[in-house]
Amino acid sequence: MRHARRRIVRRGARLAAVGGLLCGGLMVTQAMASEPSDTSRAAGSRAQAAVDTGTALVARLGTSRTAGNWIGSDGRPVVAVTDPGAAAEVTEAGARAKLVRHSMQDLKSATRALSSAPRVVGTAWAVDYTTNEVVVRADTTVSSSDWSRMTKVADRIGDAVRMQRTQGAFTTRLNGAQPMFSTGGRCSAGFNVTNGRSEFILTAGHCGPAGSVWFADNSGRQQLGRTVTTAFPGSDFSLVQYDDGQQTSAGANVVAIGGGNGVRITGTADPAVGQRVFRSGSTSGLHDGKVTALNATVNYPEGTVTGLVETTVCAEPGDSGGPLFSEGIALGVTSGGNGDCRTGGTTFFQPVTKALTALGVRLAGQPQASSGAPASPSPAGSTAASGAQGAGASPGSAAPGAVEPVGGAAENAETLVSRLTDPKNVGPGLLVIAGSLVALVATRFIRTEQDRKAYRRQYAQSWG
Repeated sequence: MRHARRRIVRRGARLAAVGGLLCGGLMVTQAMASEPSDTSRAAGSRAQAAVDTGTALVARLGTSRTAGNWIGSDGRPVVAVTDPGAAAEVTEAGARAKLVRHSMQDLKSATRALSSAPRVVGTAWAVDYTTNEVVVRADTTVSSSDWSRMTKVADRIGDAVRMQRTQGAFTTRLNGAQPMFSTGGRCSAGFNVTNGRSEFILTAGHCGPAGSVWFADNSGRQQLGRTVTTAFPGSDFSLVQYDDGQQTSAGANVVAIGGGNGVRITGTADPAVGQRVFRSGSTSGLHDGKVTALNATVNYPEGTVTGLVETTVCAEPGDSGGPLFSEGIALGVTSGGNGDCRTGGTTFFQPVTKALTALGVRLAGQPQASSGAPASPSPAGSTAASGAQGAGASPGSAAPGAVEPVGGAAENAETLVSRLTDPKNVGPGLLVIAGSLVALVATRFIRTEQDRKAYRRQYAQSWG
């Protein structure tokens, strides 16, 4: 009987894992099956320490002597400087200095000149700190005449601007499918936020104007809430106020990543160039990439949006509004970009800190700051303050954050295993296991597009 119970325990554990996959839909990544190790947490803390060090040096030296900072491939902070004196101060502080020709003042002057030129839909630009240039990208919708005109503007500005053609088209990531539905199309929920009296979903502004009604299903039977505030173009964020009875509780700060799992969000921060980040969306699931630029400008067909975060993370139509995060810290919501998750592309994000400040809200479940401004606790940041400035880790070692089951899956699995391992239930337990294994085999053969749509609906309801 002892051996039989051991076999039942092992089989029950396997069944619990199978049940997690069946209930949560397709697993979007195998790397998210357990909580990040202490090593990945330490790596995230060192990355934040590098950001803090570089930012402090730029603030101290000023924009006339610096041209941005980023996290190097070795995890150390790098600061672009315009003179040897500034380089010496950077080195003394434990960071790496890179001598460049153009200061941040020069680069910002170049972006202002580009913004004052006639608007060309399908173009985008951002400061590339690593190359000390403003990179202007034009997608395939930009005509030869418009490309020529933009090139002349760039020539007048000088060598601080580099022109570059790119594939695809810069579009907002909205389409008319599912799973956060309105008459205007489909988006993904971002983060749950509150003003202390009501709860809202923070999502992209282009998802719909104020007054848009949102549903959790494509049949329109489960009304979710209504857009009460929106900012687009210019910025790209909006608030969807929950209908009565639709507010979340225990999972208010958990971002779904697929497979019945989610990442708990513990605070907000601004991303840094070179940082590894993660995006979750209802169309393409969980993907990661690197921050390549800040304060980017994109000329969408619907209008121009400024102040965006540029990344190498892929996204697809329907991912709009989905969360950008790293190490459990909220960073932004998906705005738009080009390409897809098969060929890759560039994706832009609305910084979450700017959206929260403009809207007067904070992450749900987070304390209100004494000044009345939204609180932005960052465990990684506080840990990093005590770390050695010179210590570094590759930005690629960062993790999404602490992974946990979504929707009580852990409790259900534990109850199932305890029942199956009860000696009184050996017979029924074996029957349940056998039946479940047969169902699993059958599911592999009959899973269809309808199954994937059901997963995406569940994904949206978990606020991924």
